[in-house]
Amino acid sequence: MSQVLIVQASYTDPVHAQALRDVLNHYAQDPMGGGVALPVEVLEQLPGELAKRPHAFSVLAFVDGHAAGLVNCFEGFSTFAGKPLVNVHDVSVVDTYRGLGLSQKMLDKVEDIARERGCCKITLEVLEGNPVAQGSYRKFGFSDGQLDPNHGRMLFWKKSL
Repeated sequence: MSQVLIVQASYTDPVHAQALRDVLNHYAQDPMGGGVALPVEVLEQLPGELAKRPHAFSVLAFVDGHAAGLVNCFEGFSTFAGKPLVNVHDVSVVDTYRGLGLSQKMLDKVEDIARERGCCKITLEVLEGNPVAQGSYRKFGFSDGQLDPNHGRMLFWKKSL
């Protein structure tokens, strides 16, 4: 039986910082993450940059001491609810650790942190062509972001700078 540990990352802890780098880079190289490794400079400075942002937090999964999963989150604000929210920005489980329920366990921790912060909801984006992730998110209780069926589903757009 594998030992699973789910923790809120400390960006200044060298073990956590390296786990964040390793799992995020693994995700970036996956087709669902774009299929390209992140630049070394980005990976090296990432924990320090996240530490500078008080509304950022990450959750890590370790299996038998090995970095196995990551969720990066950022607190935002819901103007309609007048309360903070948590946006899940990255969710990744290393291939060899998939099927252990790590995404559900990490999202449980994210939800605990969101509740502690008084957040009204958790949001995330998911690729239309990623049914495995969609199934995981639905299992956790997420929906496809439809307010009124007459107006369709919410879409996530971006403009790179």
